[in-house]
Amino acid sequence: MSRIDETRRDPREGTLPGATPTGRGVRLPRRARRAQLLTAAREVFVAQGYHAAAMDDIAERAGVSKPVLYQHFPGKLDLYLALLDESCDAMIDAARAALESTDDNKQRVTATMHAFYQYVAGAEGAFRLVFESDLTNEPAVRARVDRVTTECAKLIAHVIRDDTGLPAEQSQLLAVSLVGMGQVSARFWLQETGTIPQGDAASLVAGLAWRGIGGYPRTDER
Repeated sequence: MSRIDETRRDPREGTLPGATPTGRGVRLPRRARRAQLLTAAREVFVAQGYHAAAMDDIAERAGVSKPVLYQHFPGKLDLYLALLDESCDAMIDAARAALESTDDNKQRVTATMHAFYQYVAGAEGAFRLVFESDLTNEPAVRARVDRVTTECAKLIAHVIRDDTGLPAEQSQLLAVSLVGMGQVSARFWLQETGTIPQGDAASLVAGLAWRGIGGYPRTDER
């Protein structure tokens, strides 16, 4: 592609009232444009829910024309699934990083709980796409929502099994219980108990979790 082609502006991209700063009138690389569209879509979906959100709303929020939006995402469901993938990956990566941050299991529990609370408290509200979706009857959406629990639990179960020698199924059950404690308590905290600081809430629940899982001795302590 020539330098002229790289800088050529798409005539369909002008400026709309309320558009984001990187809206119409600027020719962005495909990856940057996709990221911009996902950011705009997240804001619309979080605010309105899947069913109430319209592609027109998302295009206007991003500051692009609908044809530009459809160049990247064939339909609203495709856009929503892309956002879910991004949000799910963020939570799974955060859990992995927390578990790998230390070899001390008590600190691992604390770090993982803090990861759940940080994710839920995120300013962009991405957790609502995963845990409060109004499209859970859609199999592709349900699969992605379940993947967060399953993948996070697998990471935790691996640590439990290695340290305790418990069978895989028992380790997985304990891990799913810990993930559920983190997810549910973090969402409840955000919605019902806002007077407790985020760090204090995460540490409180981490203490409860550790008093449970810490009762299973490590294999080298048996």
